[in-house]
Amino acid sequence: MEPIKTMGVVGAGTMGSGIAQLAAMHGIRVLLYDSQEGAINRALSKIRERLMRAAERGQVETARIDEMMSHIIESSLDDFVQADFVIEAVVEVMAVKKAVFEHLSRIVRPSTVLASNTSSFSITELASVCTRPETVVGMHFFNPAPIMKLVEIVRGEDTLETTIEQAQLLAQQMGKETIVVQKDTPGFVVNRILMPLFIEAMRILEEGVASKEDIDKAVKLGLNHPMGPLTLADFTGLDVDLEVMDYLYNEFHDDRFAAPQVLRRLVRAGHLGKKSGRGFYHYSRK
Repeated sequence: MEPIKTMGVVGAGTMGSGIAQLAAMHGIRVLLYDSQEGAINRALSKIRERLMRAAERGQVETARIDEMMSHIIESSLDDFVQADFVIEAVVEVMAVKKAVFEHLSRIVRPSTVLASNTSSFSITELASVCTRPETVVGMHFFNPAPIMKLVEIVRGEDTLETTIEQAQLLAQQMGKETIVVQKDTPGFVVNRILMPLFIEAMRILEEGVASKEDIDKAVKLGLNHPMGPLTLADFTGLDVDLEVMDYLYNEFHDDRFAAPQVLRRLVRAGHLGKKSGRGFYHYSRK
């Protein structure tokens, strides 16, 4: 298989911009699209800031930043006919993702793979709205995409082996390690493990067993995790966590995935974690 030269990314938020940055750092031309006005400019500004910080740490060459930025091009969805591979990274709402996939399947070339960065949703359901479900695959990057090493490659019911191989090749091209999720099960591997950890930590907090600081400290020092579960939940976004928990609960009908009320209250109040300045902890908005 030939390396990917041009990649489309739908969504310029945290994950979409991170994936675009990662691809550009590895010399891949990126067509970046977002429906929200100003989203692309904000994403490009953040990508440049991240690259400059990486240069200060000696992780990239300062002289190459402009070259990397030149690989990312603001595009319309119609431009995606040029793409060899497309990754969807829009909001974690099934109806929104399905609308994107339905539209893309009418635009891209027959050989182009359509991948979703969803963290939990059914790849088979997303593929059901496409004219070529065999070229649809899950490609779940982790935040921050330029740093986290793992990508979950998820097989839908009709996904061809060649589609899986193309997704693996692209991940390797961007310096990532992959696992293949052989059954299209909600939450895949990581979130099937992570969400119950979040939920139990939140329940322990609700019950007054320990403070949030001590819960995080216990997991960091007792289980050797790099980050406590409540801090990590804030980092991933409490609204995203709640959406995933509700989806898993509705799919499995298992109390392991029932979202605690403390999480619902925070989300209803608009306290979504680090991105909003407040979640289980308070953060600077700068």
